[in-house]
Amino acid sequence: MRLRDIPVTAWIGIAGILLAFICAIFAPWLAPHGETEIVGSVWQPPDAQFVFGTDNLGRDILSRLVFGARTTLLVALAATIISFSLGVILSFTAATSRGLIDQVLSRFNDLMMSIPMLIFALVVLAVLPQNLVVLILVMAILDSTRVYRLGRAVALDVAVMEFVEAAKLRGEGRLWIIFREILPNTLSPLLAEFGLRFAFSILFLSTLSFLGLGIQPPAADWGGMVKDNKDGIIFGISAALVPGAAIAILAICVNMVVDWLMKRTSSLKGGRGDA
Repeated sequence: MRLRDIPVTAWIGIAGILLAFICAIFAPWLAPHGETEIVGSVWQPPDAQFVFGTDNLGRDILSRLVFGARTTLLVALAATIISFSLGVILSFTAATSRGLIDQVLSRFNDLMMSIPMLIFALVVLAVLPQNLVVLILVMAILDSTRVYRLGRAVALDVAVMEFVEAAKLRGEGRLWIIFREILPNTLSPLLAEFGLRFAFSILFLSTLSFLGLGIQPPAADWGGMVKDNKDGIIFGISAALVPGAAIAILAICVNMVVDWLMKRTSSLKGGRGDA
């Protein structure tokens, strides 16, 4: 792959994602003020000192936006990695085992998916202790049902191919078949799904924070920032629009990159040459 073959839209998406991760990693050095530091009056309009103005408590919105990138990306990425690992392992196990194991896992997955995800999350998070670990695990478990559905579908298509049958005849174990035969030949749709699930996790986390069950104050979080400043919209205050725009822009950037990856790797590989 040559760099000049990457479309402009993908470069824009990559730049947006890199900018968000740079803010997340170097937040203490990039932010003009502290995460919870009150530096001005309530809902002060943008000026030379405060680029995006101040929030409902007089905190610098730009600083909280930078610190919020760290929290938002950390939770969303961790939840996506866990959900993907869980969903892929269970779905591939079901596809290669078939029989009772496949039926039990698939029916349980159908049961989980039949419950509206947001309502399920709100009920569970309202009962459990509110901390980052619980939040990440709840998001990951609920999202893994979507990964399971795709993983099982693509794994079933590959599991009946000749090179997989040849591996079984050679006496290879289930783990070998999953990680050496099926996984490399399903990376295209799984990679695209990973990007989509990551974008969804960002939006889902922001929704939970807006409803008061996500990241808890005074920690900065983009969804929580929208919630804190939503009342200002009535008075023409743009404090809630800035983090809302950040959420939308990051989701669009992720989708641009996923779009390019899907077009670049749009079909499954035909199989390994040594099979």
